[in-house]
Amino acid sequence: MSGDISTGVDPKCVATNVFQQLHHVSRAKRGQVMGQRGGFRGCTIWFTGLSGAGKTTVSFALEDYLCSKGIPAYALDGDNLRHGLNKNLGFTHEDREENIRRVSEVAKLFADGGIVCLTAFISPFKADRDAARKIHEDAGLQFFEIFVDTPLEVCEQRDVKGLYKKARAGIIKGFTGIDQDYEKPEHPEIVVKGGELSIEESVNSVLELLQERSVLPHSAVETVKELFVPENAVEAAREEAQSMPKYQMTKLDMQWLQVLAEGWASPLAGFMREREYLQTLHFNCQLDGGVNNQSLPIVLPVHDDDKERLDDLDAFALEYDGKIQAILRSPEFYEHRKEERCCRTWGTSHAGHPYIKMVMESGNWLCGGDIEVIERIKWNDGMDEYRKTPNELRALFREMKADAVFAFQLRNPVHNGHALLMQDTRRRLLERGYKKPVLLLHPLGGWTKDDDVPLDYRMKQHHAVLEEGVLDKESTVIAIFPSPMHYAGPTEVQWHCKARMAAGANFYIVGRDPAGMPHPDGTKDLYDHSHGRRVLTMAPGLTQLEIIPFRVAAYNKKKGKMDFYDPERKEDFEFISGTRMRRMARTGEMPPDGFMAPKAWDVLCEYYKKLQQQQSQ
Repeated sequence: MSGDISTGVDPKCVATNVFQQLHHVSRAKRGQVMGQRGGFRGCTIWFTGLSGAGKTTVSFALEDYLCSKGIPAYALDGDNLRHGLNKNLGFTHEDREENIRRVSEVAKLFADGGIVCLTAFISPFKADRDAARKIHEDAGLQFFEIFVDTPLEVCEQRDVKGLYKKARAGIIKGFTGIDQDYEKPEHPEIVVKGGELSIEESVNSVLELLQERSVLPHSAVETVKELFVPENAVEAAREEAQSMPKYQMTKLDMQWLQVLAEGWASPLAGFMREREYLQTLHFNCQLDGGVNNQSLPIVLPVHDDDKERLDDLDAFALEYDGKIQAILRSPEFYEHRKEERCCRTWGTSHAGHPYIKMVMESGNWLCGGDIEVIERIKWNDGMDEYRKTPNELRALFREMKADAVFAFQLRNPVHNGHALLMQDTRRRLLERGYKKPVLLLHPLGGWTKDDDVPLDYRMKQHHAVLEEGVLDKESTVIAIFPSPMHYAGPTEVQWHCKARMAAGANFYIVGRDPAGMPHPDGTKDLYDHSHGRRVLTMAPGLTQLEIIPFRVAAYNKKKGKMDFYDPERKEDFEFISGTRMRRMARTGEMPPDGFMAPKAWDVLCEYYKKLQQQQSQ
């Protein structure tokens, strides 16, 4: 706050008998209640640059990112404020000075309230920007000047509002960059090279600054935490692991190791320790360093004899199929309370549930600890090329110049009802102004129950769908998600959603009864079919992703194709259940035209024919 602190009177203030009033609520207290991440983070980020430089674009993208991470942020835009607070100001030197003074005071109030305030104003004069900084620094608030340095010719080429054209024609006088000087910042906190950097790169440069200045916790900056040993240390790690006691992992353990190693469960550094396990079990989140959704426990069950053998060690090696895969350091053993785990994860401990059965048969102890994975995990089944890590997928989306990524998680064959939902999502994204939306078709590749179609046939079926042109090859990425399936309904669908965020998706299509199955006692479905979709819209730590709700599709007999169901014309529609579809495929019966791409249907029939042959033998 500027002015005479002892009297509370600002000597520059025109109004008389005005006194500064001190708040009873401290900044520390505001920091406890603002957003999902504790701590006072109020500051102002001042974007300055020519008209059309990209100030508003970057500030709005940064605002969106921060809010999605549970950090309150608000962007003040020059045009917006001139519609309200500053609508009585013109563009004379004096009015521009007053415009920035008002904005500075408003930004200070936002920052003092614990909000990251983002301002996007040309603010061409150094003296005005310096005054804005002083207003904040006098109040003990951080102020960051960001110069969006975009060449004048690039700004003119963009000219979204047509202002440069008018200025060149002499219609607008005193236009910054044409007949009004812009005083470039001499010592901005950072310079963003507009026209060279992408929006994502520009946002990341500001995020790095905020991390350095302790405004943001590291957990708020989106990073994929891979757990592989650095390439130059692989041989040393392998040699060290050879000399260590070994723990023999199951195939299920190995699949979870791959999930951890590739960063799908970031920021986990290994199999969950008890503190992390309890947070997931009771809150569906990891809470240290902020709110990170992690609804499923990722744990390493250990039997009594192994626990006794490994208990006092500083580290031991993890082995699968005769090969050392990783080192687990600083192990922590704790009781595997199986019934509690099952009831909190699945809502039941019924041993007829296939994953619950595996839990009940697993070890009585859980072992947590940091892991170092020696090399990329391969299954050598002809499908490793599709097992792309989150970082690889992000790089691929950048290469494709995707401006939106919508993910579809599936463990079943794709029929034209699924395809309709994906096609409709793409259409709606294009209507919203996205230029290059990309579909991530992402079948689950870990353990599934025995009566599900296995991964190799699902992948063949998905490729057949693409070959027949049901989905657009050029805007679709097909990859394998390495996670095992839990069949845990609304709890599990949060994990599926969170993992796709790690891969760079910002839209997620949720289906009917996601991750559901019939109750093991055969009486009804285990979960309400709508709860997965509804939970996703409320789940903490997933706000960065926009949920695309499931629309019911059925076979339209009049149109001869899959269509969105209209209850007012219910006699026109026929529902083909998964059970009926599987029965038709087993018997070689053809479905109605338009239900599934013919080549894709042939793949499904091939699988069930082979299965019948195996069962008869």
